[in-house]
Amino acid sequence: MSGLIALDWGTSSLRAFRFDGMGQLDETRMRPWGIRHLPEGGYDTALADITAGWPVLPRLACGMVGSRNGWREMPYLDLPASASQLAKAIGAVRAADGMDVHLIPGLRDPHGPDVMRGEETQLIGALELHPELAATSTVILPGTHSKWAAVRDGVVTGFRTQMTGELFAMLRQHSILGATGAEAANDAEAFERGVGMARDSGAAGALSRLFSARALMLDGALAPASVPDYLSGLLIGEEFRAALADGLACRDTPLQLIGEAALCERYRRAAAQFDITLPPPIADAAARGLWQLAMQAGLVPVHHEESRAC
Repeated sequence: MSGLIALDWGTSSLRAFRFDGMGQLDETRMRPWGIRHLPEGGYDTALADITAGWPVLPRLACGMVGSRNGWREMPYLDLPASASQLAKAIGAVRAADGMDVHLIPGLRDPHGPDVMRGEETQLIGALELHPELAATSTVILPGTHSKWAAVRDGVVTGFRTQMTGELFAMLRQHSILGATGAEAANDAEAFERGVGMARDSGAAGALSRLFSARALMLDGALAPASVPDYLSGLLIGEEFRAALADGLACRDTPLQLIGEAALCERYRRAAAQFDITLPPPIADAAARGLWQLAMQAGLVPVHHEESRAC
């Protein structure tokens, strides 16, 4: 039997995809077993559980499982990097069942310096699903550590990481800005106000405007329950301001989101305040990227008319 077991193994969760020999996605499973929350028995137990009942197939994994704190550290591949270069750099770790789990390396931008693990596979999947992005585009991957990646001629040429999600959580939980004593509201107007504050912050940047959340609340101009949405807008707006300021994003270059729909919708709303129209996000590029890299690495046969039904 031909096919592939593909694993998207991050810090907080594990997803497994079973492909048939033609690249059709047959089944998806998920467990809360990221590298920081493994079951008793560690990686081998997690792997055996999530693939139970599946046939014996080649296995390929991306994400933090290949990090310094993962199953086996895979060295970063320096930019510029293409799918074929990533495939050639794939390594492996031997599991308790005697078979290998192949591991995709992350990418390193030496000009930052900056690094990513897992997002490189999403980028490869996005370019396969949307070939029009290969010539020139900037891809935005929102999350705890948001990535803005530049693509030229099908090659990842640069990226920047914005710690937006982590900063938001820290401000909510460990700063005076989060100490409002009110349940968070879903306040679209407060979010838009925060984006506008970041957009208009100029060279000073949004960090110089963070305390405005406290001042507006004390003035009665911002409800305590709306502070989280205001901060969210301020931080996401700063991503766009910074990306436009340093040339990572340009209004005449296609921009594409990859990620969870609700979070990406916030980015689309923020982009509108910068006169940028973002298309709907690519929901799950990781699975398609894993299949593409498996083909390039020779783990599965190459099919010229493979299915894209994932």
